[in-house]
Amino acid sequence: MGDFLSAPARPGDSAYRDALDYLYARTTGGIRPGLGRTAALLSALGDPHRRIPAFHVAGTNGKGSTVATLAAVLRGRGLRVATYTSPHLVDFRERIVVDREPIDRAAVVEFVARWTPTVERLGATFFEATTALAFDWFVRRGADIAVIETGLGGRLDSTNVIEPIVAGVSTIGLDHVEILGNTIEAIASEKAGIFKPRVPAVIGDRDPRVQRLLAADAERAGADPIVVVADQYRVHDITVGDGTNFILEGPTHAMELRTPLVGWHQAFNTAFAIGMLDAAGPEYAFTARDAASLADVRLPGRFDRRGQFLFDVAHNDDGVRVLVEALAAAGVPRPITAVVCVLGDKAWEPMLARLSAAVDAMVLTYAPSAPAERRWPLDDAAAYARAHGARVRAEPELADALSAAASEAATVVVTGSFHTVGDAMHCLQLDPLAG
Repeated sequence: MGDFLSAPARPGDSAYRDALDYLYARTTGGIRPGLGRTAALLSALGDPHRRIPAFHVAGTNGKGSTVATLAAVLRGRGLRVATYTSPHLVDFRERIVVDREPIDRAAVVEFVARWTPTVERLGATFFEATTALAFDWFVRRGADIAVIETGLGGRLDSTNVIEPIVAGVSTIGLDHVEILGNTIEAIASEKAGIFKPRVPAVIGDRDPRVQRLLAADAERAGADPIVVVADQYRVHDITVGDGTNFILEGPTHAMELRTPLVGWHQAFNTAFAIGMLDAAGPEYAFTARDAASLADVRLPGRFDRRGQFLFDVAHNDDGVRVLVEALAAAGVPRPITAVVCVLGDKAWEPMLARLSAAVDAMVLTYAPSAPAERRWPLDDAAAYARAHGARVRAEPELADALSAAASEAATVVVTGSFHTVGDAMHCLQLDPLAG
């Protein structure tokens, strides 16, 4: 293992781990559509989700960037901001954050101890119980506003019990097709399920076809107004280095902006977040004074540079394409070695082909936290990458893969899934929320 060690245990970890084991056990029943269980559990808790105004974000890619940007701007105004995101990288507590502080371990333990009978009676799933835990914590911690990310889809996602002040869909891609459908139309319909009557709907996808699909769904839902960001905001003069600079021209403002998030796509993600703020009404509309708050945007695991290591959770071909473009634009030190593990139910072939052309070497491995049934065929993946001209080796142990890559490269890119990035950060004893 060398220098790549597991984090030491801390006092109270046993009770906390038991509580998490109970929650994770609620994932074994498969997908169980319907919002009734979430609503019933929240009702037992006093409907905390009705006591905090919320921004609601769905999409295939770009959700995390949007949540991080919204949170930074709102926090810059002195608001106590809560965020609910998934999945986590290292610790479950990353999902539920208030004012940049993750939920207390003791609060997770107390919630499970108190509400297990209700969870059992309702048959609530992991995501349903976790959503209730999040809103309960937000109220207890005195959050002024919440930024809520859907876990999967939108229409039947457990977060869709809220009545947000604005709902936005970032982009649409073919992901989770076994659940959401295998066409752009079907997936768009699921994501657009967060649009609601008389609530502003914001559409961030730049594909005109997807824009039309989402706008039609928003109109059927009775959303008002319906904002297609590409129609009302112009992004241009994008330059990428250790951050992303661009000019944004909107309905009421034109300004030079900078986000620390790296990649041309982050200019458009920032514009989408600003579109959501503007659509939420004058109280939230983005102004020139908010530009400075963008410097505070943090997004763990997305082109996340920590010394020699660069972490990116790209887990589909679109994500890898964006990663490759950002690597070229940012000019990271070479040689670059990529440590890669993709889940076996993903289309890993195009991901490896694209990545092999952008890096100097690859070390393919397994992510210890990935479910056994979703393990990718490591030897087959190595053979495929080799056939595409990559200098590649297979190292089944993640710690060995990290050590091998670090010994030969100026930059080690860790990518392929949330499991891969999270497990690597754990090995390296890095806190995703730090920095």
